[in-house]
Amino acid sequence: MYQFYYFSNSCSLASHIALEHAGADYEAIRIDFAKEEQRKDKYLGINAKGRVPALVTPRGILTENPAILMFVSETFPDAGLAPLGDAFLMAQVHSFNAYLSSTVHVAHAHGVRGIRWADDQAAIDEMKVKAPEVVGDCFELIEKTLFKGPWVMGDQYSICDMYLFTIAQWLEADRVDPARFPKVLAHRSRMLEEPVVKRVLAAQ
Repeated sequence: MYQFYYFSNSCSLASHIALEHAGADYEAIRIDFAKEEQRKDKYLGINAKGRVPALVTPRGILTENPAILMFVSETFPDAGLAPLGDAFLMAQVHSFNAYLSSTVHVAHAHGVRGIRWADDQAAIDEMKVKAPEVVGDCFELIEKTLFKGPWVMGDQYSICDMYLFTIAQWLEADRVDPARFPKVLAHRSRMLEEPVVKRVLAAQ
């Protein structure tokens, strides 16, 4: 059995959906950020980064959504969560998820966790002001260029959809009007109707 560490309404939702969709045998363990459990020695012994998600496997511990999503898709190939037989399409999956992780999520974090990058309050405030513009630009690119439809990769539902859905959930909190992105908004609504997504959201 795997042990999966998560926090509600965080990026770990993507990997949680993947595990559930794949039918993996796992235990979901909630890390309470309000109690700063992510900073306690017990959790730091699992993930020294003090972040979620983290997945404990028989071979060791995995962190970071792109890595966990790929691990799940390859460990449970019958779930059909990635185009495993096509090297080019797999590279596109990696590219999309890397963009979400390294750029879109970071743009979001500048608005809500500016203290990671600056101590000066004026600089932190400026990041909050700038964040909606930067996040909006990221989703403009996704909407017009990266999203194939009806799913991220086209006809095949994949781990990309789980990750996009997770981050698109934050648009309103980022003060970005989701109506600007009809494809992304329709995708988010469609994901909310998925039985697996409903189960995970209820569990979290």
